[in-house]
Amino acid sequence: MDTALLVFLDNARGVTRDMSASGAYFWTSGNFTPGESINFAIEVKTAGGKMMWKCKGDVVRAEPFAHMVGVATKITESRMESAQT
Repeated sequence: MDTALLVFLDNARGVTRDMSASGAYFWTSGNFTPGESINFAIEVKTAGGKMMWKCKGDVVRAEPFAHMVGVATKITESRMESAQT
């Protein structure tokens, strides 16, 4: 899916460039290293309300650009949860 959705990391936020069931690419701040394990959540809007796609994954590549970094991840575990508002 090629769309911009909010990404929540432990100490940062970001926005997706694209994503699929097996991976995601997002722009954020911070330092990431290929092979590093990370946890992140992507906010998804559905007809029933906002959901959080909570993911565990591995950094495949990190591409610094200006004050941001593009992070490509391979998702190893994920689940959908209702977003608490």
